[in-house]
Amino acid sequence: MAIEMPADSSRNETQRRSRKRRRSYGPYLVVVPVMLTIGVFQYYPAVNGIFRSFFAWNPAGDSPFVGVQNYARMMSDSAWWLSFRNLGIIFVFGVASWSIPLLAAELVVSLRSARARFVFRTLLILPMAFPGVVTALIWSFIYHPNDGVLNRILRDAGLGKLASNWTGDPALALGALLFIGFPFIAGLPFLIFHSSLSNIPPEIFEAAQLDGVGRIRRFWTIDLPLMASQVRLLLFLAVVATLQYGFVAYIVTKGGPDNATAVPVLQMLNEAFQGGDWGYAATLSTTLFVITLAFSLIVMFARKKTSRAASEDGLM
Repeated sequence: MAIEMPADSSRNETQRRSRKRRRSYGPYLVVVPVMLTIGVFQYYPAVNGIFRSFFAWNPAGDSPFVGVQNYARMMSDSAWWLSFRNLGIIFVFGVASWSIPLLAAELVVSLRSARARFVFRTLLILPMAFPGVVTALIWSFIYHPNDGVLNRILRDAGLGKLASNWTGDPALALGALLFIGFPFIAGLPFLIFHSSLSNIPPEIFEAAQLDGVGRIRRFWTIDLPLMASQVRLLLFLAVVATLQYGFVAYIVTKGGPDNATAVPVLQMLNEAFQGGDWGYAATLSTTLFVITLAFSLIVMFARKKTSRAASEDGLM
């Protein structure tokens, strides 16, 4: 014998199911437009660039299929590989310059006054708010061969023989580019080092002090090992940032003179906008993407392996 449910109970059950259905569809209504936007403006250009790398791409005319011809040309392009040598020098110099923000972080953390720590931390982070184009233009003025600040200082100091065309001499241009940003207290490395040191329990430092551990030994045996995961993250970010490096070089030297400061991103832009060789530029872009992806996967698996080892050792 069938049992008839009251009309109010049936209506409530219907409304409850309707609310549950709306709640289950709600996140999709938010996520789908976001994913569509990302797909149109980020994934589509990337996939289209990879596809176009197999063509003699001419946006205003015929674009015949050329297979791997662009890639074969890239392998024998000496200027392209020279740009990676410059990129390697820029990366090594950039990592070496972390010693200065690391030293600054150690000094700020060691201050006893909380107000002093706040003031110095703010002053060191504040330059991050300055647009990169402003920094590049200021250094272009400093390096100017005739009216530049650097050459004027040298002449006023009686060292006029040392005055040079800093960004116009192939032997000096890359070195001049490296020193842009001096004294190298970059905001991001400083923030990461500072937050890592601040999160170390003070009891560890006090125990080290009671055991007579000096400051330098404490840095190598306590500070640096406890910052290892943050340093690895910083290295990964540095690799990605270096592979995309090109903005400052474009403002200051445009890759010259004689390709002395050329980097892969500039090579790609020059092939596209100056040479009009869009297919070859797409090939260079695809290669940069593959290299960046490979480094990202290496770092991701290394971090996963380290986390698993730490978990097995009971450190996490």
